Amino acid sequence: MRVALINPKFRLPIDTRTSPHLALAYLGAVSERRGDTVRVFDADVEDQPLVEFLHEFKPHLVGITTNTPQVKQSWSTAAAIKQEFDIPIVLGGPHVSVVSEELDFESVRQPQVDMVVRGEGEGPWLEISDLVDRYLRDQPEFSAKGMLNPELDLFREVNGLSYKTNDGQLHRNPDGQVIADLDGLPWPAYHLFKMDRYTNLQPATDAIPGSRSFSILTSRGCPYRCTFCSQSIMPIKWRARSPENVIEEWRHLVKDLGALEIGVLDDSANIRKNRLHQLADALIDNQINHVPWIFVNGIRANLADLDLLVKLKQAGLRRTAFGVETGDEQMIVKIDKHIDHDTIRQAFKNAKAAGIETIGFFIIGLPGDTRETMQKTIDFAIELDPMIANFSMMTPYPGTIVYEQVKQSGRFLVQDWEDYVFFDQKARYEMGDLTAELMEEMYRKAYRQFYWRPKYVMRAMSRKDFWLKFGRNARMAWRTVVPQKEKTELRRAIEAGV
Repeated sequence: MRVALINPKFRLPIDTRTSPHLALAYLGAVSERRGDTVRVFDADVEDQPLVEFLHEFKPHLVGITTNTPQVKQSWSTAAAIKQEFDIPIVLGGPHVSVVSEELDFESVRQPQVDMVVRGEGEGPWLEISDLVDRYLRDQPEFSAKGMLNPELDLFREVNGLSYKTNDGQLHRNPDGQVIADLDGLPWPAYHLFKMDRYTNLQPATDAIPGSRSFSILTSRGCPYRCTFCSQSIMPIKWRARSPENVIEEWRHLVKDLGALEIGVLDDSANIRKNRLHQLADALIDNQINHVPWIFVNGIRANLADLDLLVKLKQAGLRRTAFGVETGDEQMIVKIDKHIDHDTIRQAFKNAKAAGIETIGFFIIGLPGDTRETMQKTIDFAIELDPMIANFSMMTPYPGTIVYEQVKQSGRFLVQDWEDYVFFDQKARYEMGDLTAELMEEMYRKAYRQFYWRPKYVMRAMSRKDFWLKFGRNARMAWRTVVPQKEKTELRRAIEAGV
């Protein structure tokens, strides 16, 4: 069976990272192991028009990934496919997994979308593939419409699936079980991607060819439920791969694919510190610690003791991030962060003592924020003095607690899902005295105050990679501190891509 996996065009309004989509890489791997012929079409890097790709490959089944600002492009992509072939189209990703807002049904109601997988995708995807494959063998005429006949109701047993039968009825099956044994998954199928067309993991700081930059997941899930975090939509149960299983893939990336950097994309990599100690020892023992690696999404500051960070540095860790979020002690309690500022201070001190570069994630405009609390966040960022301070304006994603808070007590400023595109310096909501004007003012002030310090400028200029990336960094700096016009060109470019 021929399977197409598609990432619709999703260009951000700044020159940021472009990486192979890890979820599609996993789906491609499990499909290949099932025996399917698989092609990935990543619209962000493809030159070939989608229609030409479809007629060349003639897929029997299509999976489309989507997040919140991308979902309309996913619908448009599905519509373009349906104009050419009546084949089953499945959407997956965090946006369509939000059952509390019926966002699964919102997508299934689109005439061109047949099914939505909620939560982790590999299990339901394989079940769907098996059903489509069996149907193909028995039917001389193949169509999604025939397959979705309510009298057949082929997909009624697939947990984690929302779908519509061809009589227009919507169906939501029970939630699927999370994958308990992550060691049983195949490695992501990077050979399905045009690797030379991607950037490295953190192009603002590192000059590494994207074709030699790879990501890895060593665990899934997050036991924490911060009020602002869109990851809270996904499974709460934290599961980890064994150090031995991780090392096998790590060795493959280094020895077989020639990795020059590796990014660990876990949401909560250091939940079990002993596991990271074992992983670090294995990297050293296997002599693959010469390739630098980073915790892209960061680690928990309350679990980042000096002994662990020193060991991770010896194992090749170059950089890690910490989610700081706010510099106000009362605000950090309100967002359910389960951490205090002294612990955060110590984590940054430990990382610097171990010789590890640091990134701090900060949020401007949390519900309850004032000019004073946001200034505290800026001041705290300057005190911590990470190599990179990433300030973002609070975006109330569907399914999060903040989204419910805004629904009850605030006002959304978004008109459609595309307005959730981040990095365009626009507030997404207002609540009480927290106005859009105030949020946007403090957001720009945060970048100016942190990055225009003489100490920071001199430190940045001493880095070789800063000069190798000077043009890009100058453009990003300008776009970050100067208000941007409405994203008309972005919208036109996205629409033209399908």
